[in-house]
Amino acid sequence: VEMVEIKEHPWFVACQFHPEFTSTPRDGHPLFESFIKAAKQAHNLILS
Repeated sequence: VEMVEIKEHPWFVACQFHPEFTSTPRDGHPLFESFIKAAKQAHNLILS
């Protein structure tokens, strides 16, 4: 597993594995959940 994170960026993660293989519609991988949460926050900032 290789991953890169830029802590100064609001949400930047790169991975060289397949988190979708361990995800299900009911239990998403934490990378996907984190990405969706960050996207919602960015969307709300733009709308406010």
